[in-house]
Amino acid sequence: MVTRKPTEARRAAGKPRASDDPHEPVIRNVARNRRARHDYDILEVFECGIALKGAEVKSLRLGQASLQDAYARIDDGELWLLGAHLAPYEYASGFGRFEPVRARKLLLHRQQIDELSGRVAQKALTLVPLSIYFKDGLAKVELALARGRRLYDKRHAIAERDATREAQRVIRDHERRR
Repeated sequence: MVTRKPTEARRAAGKPRASDDPHEPVIRNVARNRRARHDYDILEVFECGIALKGAEVKSLRLGQASLQDAYARIDDGELWLLGAHLAPYEYASGFGRFEPVRARKLLLHRQQIDELSGRVAQKALTLVPLSIYFKDGLAKVELALARGRRLYDKRHAIAERDATREAQRVIRDHERRR
């Protein structure tokens, strides 16, 4: 039987790690948009709050969210998350029920929204959610200002990543042999 150290067991269980600094926030990932970094060049990343209903929060805490086709849009000076899927909470009934794919308001400062609005309109950029997570008990969305990649850009990025991995592997093997 293999025994694990407490930190390894905690990581294996997917629980947040308590750090040495008590002021460091505890972050627990719920959902990630894995394709975003492949399909887009990420220019800048923002942390936004998200306005949710009670049952949506419970669904998120269970990890029942998907950002696969999600994007953000600015309408009338407000930032909205569109296309994100939150599975209905099993035990919610009546008033607690919610639509799985609905527009959810993202919370940013007015100056940040105005800056994003200008940059998106001017440079043909898009707003892509990268992840949803809980930070000190509050639901947050990591939102990226991104530029879409063309197919040849994607191929170039994959080749570059593979070359970097190979170089790191050669260095690691060389250091092991010493």
